[in-house]
Amino acid sequence: MTLTRRAALGLFVTGGAAVAYGGYSWSQSRGPVSEPQPLKIPPLDTGRVVGGVRNFDLTLGMDKTRFFKDLDTPTYGINGSYLGPTVKFKAGEDVRLNVRNMIGEASTLHWHGLHIPASADGGPHQVIETGASWQPTFTVKQRAGTFWYHSHMLNRTGFQVYHGLAGLIFVEDEQGTNLGLPQDYGVDDIPLVIQDRRFTRGGSFDYNLSMSDGMMGVQGNTLLVNGTVNPYFEARTDTVRLRLLNGSNARIYAFGFSDDRSFYQISSDGGLLEAPLETRSIVLAPGERADILVDVSDGKSVRLQSTTPSQTRTMGGGMMSFFMGDQTDFNVLEIRPDGSRKRAIILPETLVDLQTPDPTGSVRTRVFSLGMGMMMGGGVMTVNGRPMDINRIDEVVKAGTQEIWTIQNPTMLPHPFHIHDVQFRILDRNGALPPVAERGLKDTVLVHPREQVRLLLQFSDYTDPNSPYMYHCHNLEHEDAGMMGQFTVVA
Repeated sequence: MTLTRRAALGLFVTGGAAVAYGGYSWSQSRGPVSEPQPLKIPPLDTGRVVGGVRNFDLTLGMDKTRFFKDLDTPTYGINGSYLGPTVKFKAGEDVRLNVRNMIGEASTLHWHGLHIPASADGGPHQVIETGASWQPTFTVKQRAGTFWYHSHMLNRTGFQVYHGLAGLIFVEDEQGTNLGLPQDYGVDDIPLVIQDRRFTRGGSFDYNLSMSDGMMGVQGNTLLVNGTVNPYFEARTDTVRLRLLNGSNARIYAFGFSDDRSFYQISSDGGLLEAPLETRSIVLAPGERADILVDVSDGKSVRLQSTTPSQTRTMGGGMMSFFMGDQTDFNVLEIRPDGSRKRAIILPETLVDLQTPDPTGSVRTRVFSLGMGMMMGGGVMTVNGRPMDINRIDEVVKAGTQEIWTIQNPTMLPHPFHIHDVQFRILDRNGALPPVAERGLKDTVLVHPREQVRLLLQFSDYTDPNSPYMYHCHNLEHEDAGMMGQFTVVA
């Protein structure tokens, strides 16, 4: 096996002086370097109501974005140069998404985490050719929560998301609104789309897959938060709600604060937890979300940081370390409390009522085994021994039933497993109850090497024997390489 130049640098370069390049500097180990910048907040799009349906206009386009002074990066964006607006839905209302594709290649737009008809899901079957439009319409059947949308183009998802085709979805419902939680967008309710990226010295994203990229997934040495490098946020309230999305292609993060202060996790992928969970660290794999509340009433600046989770750091050595990535730690966001802040909120003791998952009524158990095979230039990824085939339906489930899906990971790498259409409950990990942070509604679960995770799924409302939903690894390079399958829901 021959190491690429990039792989060799990743293995042997651990530091290096920064070299000036016009308005920015370059470090051999960290890539472009930037002075602190105010955190960009994505525009909030509440749509417009026409005939009782809330409409949103989303145009996928090509542009250039200045992440660093005097350095332009070619990017994709949605209603902007990079990423898209935060779209806000209300539970129970009908919405229409008017999506137009102007990026010069075919694409899709998937509504990650939403329970909607398969024909509106935005997976690889709902292709929008360049210059064409797509108008999915559906009823919002979600609890209050943080969801997102992104490209799901077959074999091109990694590239298109890396270049900017992603954005957030906020869903509101009456119960969540009445809890007194921070919900002033951009003031005390702050979206954080967290993505690691690599840049060439010319400013372009460096998305040229090496063998390690194909096996591990693309990991970068520069962190973008809402498209901001080295961001800070001036807090005007004592309590700040951070809506965390791991929007990276492959990197897994353990988030915590620089002074090890505690904070409260209040939600997981599908909405609010039953009660606030006090913690000092939270792990998110690609595709996972969590809302956290941090108290800055002490007036001290503090940094949200990320490290490589301990389970990832300790998985093997020797040749295996070549595939494990650079295990870089990042400063995610500096919070600078303003001198005249609103007082901290009183946090409710309970948030929502979630029924205890009961598997006794399940009609079937299905097993999904994740597989990886090595080859020069990358890997072949499979589910149950087969790579993705868009012309093959792998599973057929019956509406109105409950099933147990067992996800097995015999490989040496972790895999975040995502299932379209449903918010599931985690029953156990290797026979043990999941941690409290994972006992809420989920659509993506991180499955560690040699681990087996059992999920409880309920299929309802929508049937379509011709339009499938996807299940796949949310490491986007693994998905593009075949670790994905399809299921339909039938009457």
